[in-house]
Amino acid sequence: MSSKKDLNVGLVGYGFMGRTHSNAWRKVGNFFDLEYAPRLKAVCGRDRNNTEAFAAQWGYESIETDWKAIVNRDDIDAVDICTPNNTHAEIALAAAAAGKMILCEKPLSMNAEEGKTMVEAVEKAGVANTVWYNYRRTPAVTLAKQLIDEGRLGKIFHYRANFLQDWTISSDLPQGGAGLWRLDVKAAGSGVTGDLLAHCIDTAIWLNGGIGEVTAMTETFIKQRMHNLTGKVEEVGIDDACSFLCRFGNGSLGLFESTRYARGHKALYTFEINGEKASIKWDLHDLHRLEYFDHGDDSRVRGWRSVHVTDGDMPYMDKWWVPGLQIGYEHTFVHQVADFLEGIAKGEPTKPDFKEALISQKVCDAVLQSAQSRQWVAVD
Repeated sequence: MSSKKDLNVGLVGYGFMGRTHSNAWRKVGNFFDLEYAPRLKAVCGRDRNNTEAFAAQWGYESIETDWKAIVNRDDIDAVDICTPNNTHAEIALAAAAAGKMILCEKPLSMNAEEGKTMVEAVEKAGVANTVWYNYRRTPAVTLAKQLIDEGRLGKIFHYRANFLQDWTISSDLPQGGAGLWRLDVKAAGSGVTGDLLAHCIDTAIWLNGGIGEVTAMTETFIKQRMHNLTGKVEEVGIDDACSFLCRFGNGSLGLFESTRYARGHKALYTFEINGEKASIKWDLHDLHRLEYFDHGDDSRVRGWRSVHVTDGDMPYMDKWWVPGLQIGYEHTFVHQVADFLEGIAKGEPTKPDFKEALISQKVCDAVLQSAQSRQWVAVD
């Protein structure tokens, strides 16, 4: 008989993120030896037929069509929120009040003020919580964190990142509704700032420390789009592109860019960090590699090296295949689930928790404020 403890999961939302999370919950026990075993207890979606089909495909034991039912069920231990941004707070607040553990998709909230109420709720309830900033769990990115913490880069001078896509260029693309809520400011809160740059910001703060002030510019290239829910042409309120400069608390300078109007890029996320001793860079398109330059090398062989992050002594890789065989995007979510379950067993928070994710939210707010005022803005 297994000595593992069941952790009953209630998933709210069955879109793209619902699939990535479900895959992670299902796989984690096959590769990680953990005290807790996830059990896919229920999934919630507004469309009963689609929800039933999703439950059958992914192995959920039951369905609900109202998220309040998930939150209030006695047989649910953890609520996994995979819904549009404007619903995160309401669901999380109710889940915390019900004493449930909470895993929330990023960004944490529509804005920092709303996020603060979420932080207060989980802290008052004393429930485990985390936000799905999954790129932290890419082995190459985690390795970058280790190298920085070991002092291998020395004093950091520059941090630059971009996240480029091209899927919204057509003016015929509508806004709103199940598949296109990210283009509707009422559902998303912002455009690329909260959707894409939030990832870059979270990674940057994790690797390089806090951001003190920002100056930004945004642009909405297509000003009006037909709205799927009303059938009317309406103003577009989200940012299609955003670039900002910043100063980190450690004195380094940051340069960030994100857009959905970079033709030829589907999901190009890169960062580079330059220090006095060494530099590192990473590319989501080649996510199992970390590029590393060490000025301490003999000048005759000094140059950028490509580190293939697959060996068993590298982050997470002892749980997967033999050296040389890489893993991919889906595994970052498996790692987050594994870290969450391990954190529960040890009574330790899984970062980023709500409190830490609120810091990234404050940076996003400052970026949008700066773009509007055309002034430098200090991050609260």
